[in-house]
Amino acid sequence: MEYLSSSLRDTKTLAEKIARTLRGGEVIVLSGELGAGKTAFTKALAAALGVKETVLSPTFTMVKEYKGENLGLYHFDLYRIEDAAELEELGLDEYFSSDAVTVIEWNKLDFSDFPGKVIEISIDYISPESRLFRVNGWE
Repeated sequence: MEYLSSSLRDTKTLAEKIARTLRGGEVIVLSGELGAGKTAFTKALAAALGVKETVLSPTFTMVKEYKGENLGLYHFDLYRIEDAAELEELGLDEYFSSDAVTVIEWNKLDFSDFPGKVIEISIDYISPESRLFRVNGWE
């Protein structure tokens, strides 16, 4: 599915639509160039899940955990990860939980054997106000 966002409100609308379908255990993989809107989308998704805290990019901490109304949110930024050994040290598999949604920016994992639902969202920067979202794995 393709979705053209011409404002932050449009991004929020897409995030809200996706959030309404989440039941827990899903992994959302975000890709796009620096500044494309990965963290902005995650903030909108968190708000739609009822997260009250300020959502910040976990660039230097690798992961941030948030509590929503019904589901938790684990927000990963793997930009600084260099190799698979670093990923193993993080213990990522502990974050794939049935009572939370995991969002990964700058993914470096192979989800081909993952037993849960993976939603891939590619974000293309069109202009300062516009983004093109390509969503796979979500109906």
